[in-house]
Amino acid sequence: MRRLLPPHHLVFLAAASWAAAPLAAAPVQTVCTITVNSADEKETFRRHLPEAKYRFVELVERGRPDWLASSCREAVSCDVLVISGHYDGGNEFFSDQLDVREFLPVSELERASCSGSCPGLFSQLKEVYLFGCNTLNPQPQSSASSEIVRGLVREGLPPKEAKRQLQSLAAAHGESSRDRMRQIFKDVPVIYGFSSSAPLGPIAASTLERYLRSSGEREIARGHPSGRLLGYFAPFSMAVAQGMTDTDPHLQARRDMCQFADDRRPVAEKLDFVHQLLQRHAAEARLYLDRIQRLTTTLDAPARQEPAVARALQAIAGDAAARERFLDDARGAEQATVRVRLIDVARDLGWLTEDKRWEELALMLGELLARPEIGVPEVGLACSLNAQGDLDGAFNRRVVPGSAADDVPHAAVRACLGSAEGRARTLQALLSANEADVVIAQAYLRHRPISDDAELRGVVAGIAAMAPGDAQVRALESLGRHYLSDEEALHMLTDLFARTPSWDVQNAIAGILIRADRQSLGRTRLLLTLLEQRRSLASGSNMVDALILRLQTP
Repeated sequence: MRRLLPPHHLVFLAAASWAAAPLAAAPVQTVCTITVNSADEKETFRRHLPEAKYRFVELVERGRPDWLASSCREAVSCDVLVISGHYDGGNEFFSDQLDVREFLPVSELERASCSGSCPGLFSQLKEVYLFGCNTLNPQPQSSASSEIVRGLVREGLPPKEAKRQLQSLAAAHGESSRDRMRQIFKDVPVIYGFSSSAPLGPIAASTLERYLRSSGEREIARGHPSGRLLGYFAPFSMAVAQGMTDTDPHLQARRDMCQFADDRRPVAEKLDFVHQLLQRHAAEARLYLDRIQRLTTTLDAPARQEPAVARALQAIAGDAAARERFLDDARGAEQATVRVRLIDVARDLGWLTEDKRWEELALMLGELLARPEIGVPEVGLACSLNAQGDLDGAFNRRVVPGSAADDVPHAAVRACLGSAEGRARTLQALLSANEADVVIAQAYLRHRPISDDAELRGVVAGIAAMAPGDAQVRALESLGRHYLSDEEALHMLTDLFARTPSWDVQNAIAGILIRADRQSLGRTRLLLTLLEQRRSLASGSNMVDALILRLQTP
């Protein structure tokens, strides 16, 4: 046949034979979505990516806290990953919707990336889209940076060299959001995110819509950065990065991260690694404080009794040199919250008994009270540490009038630590014209609300005697979180509503009454007072209208 047919006939037959052969179907790509806030971006992708080529899998299962682990068990393998959610800059993706309880801890992403229990979820990824603020921010996120520099200087390094060492450590240990995402999505060719604020869901979706309309699906799941996509999102600081590879100079940071995150590793091995960290530079241990604390807080009594865990903890507890370095670093921490965390870790590692821990905390609080300037964070810390009253009476010493400690912030800290004098001074600050003092008093009351009726009556009487204005409004707002049921205090507030010339004061009073037990006031009488004495028919939502509506509703 070949000899009998002319050459052009042979070409025709070859073409016909090729056309008759079945075409190899292109593999279907899996687009995994993690939607903890709006679904705008996901739905935009879904509209533009044909079903014949792309399969969408939502990893979040509403009402199921272990949804990511469930996806691992079901052997889901993703070609593209789209994460939509607000991002706090370091710890989790979350939602601003009140009816959504799901969130995504970054530690869960680390576990999925490092653990053998989840080998396929991220292993085939070609692209990741992180729709959240600062997801690829290159700036170090550690709040301990200035503390670490001071620690290095205490160890003898010049300040400039200490800063250089910190920059080197931060780079090596992945202290930025960008570095953490590169560690998590190892070997992923393209990671899209934002170096600062990201657009809200609807805006991101409309921008994505314009891009997909112009480019279609031809640039999706190809594993190459799209200049067109970056151009469309340029006004929103979209950035692109590549996951770490085995040749990355900072790959050791990922190995260290996986020492904590890999759920195949026994707890005893993780504690052995913590011991190694504690024998390194003190600054390195500080950079790993979050991970160390997450590990130690999981050690309940049964876990500590396991032979391998007990041996690992005993080895740490017996390391006197590491103990001294760690406690020196803790005592030198300028931020009180960081110092408390370090003290708690020292207790969990066996370096401090519970009594010694309280001694360290008392020492810290004494130093805090000796500072010339303190503020809301210190008030919150003192109240939180003494939530059970363990330190009541420890700081009742007299304050020298006119000294640095003779102000409202110091009084509020003393009040948190059980001082009756400090509490009286702080409650009196509610009536101050100084806004800063009122803010301190409000912060204190969030931790130590007024529960004594006589004390409450005194505060309300003091507020009622104030001149109408901003200070009186602030004082009233301080009571907004309280549930008032005392008849005398409630009548004082309704009388103040009737006589004040200020609409803002009336609105603040209504904000208290709407949460109060109003039975002693009488529904009809209170309603008439509100309708007849209100100072303005202001448009828009306000607490007076809300209270009137509540009273008019059967």
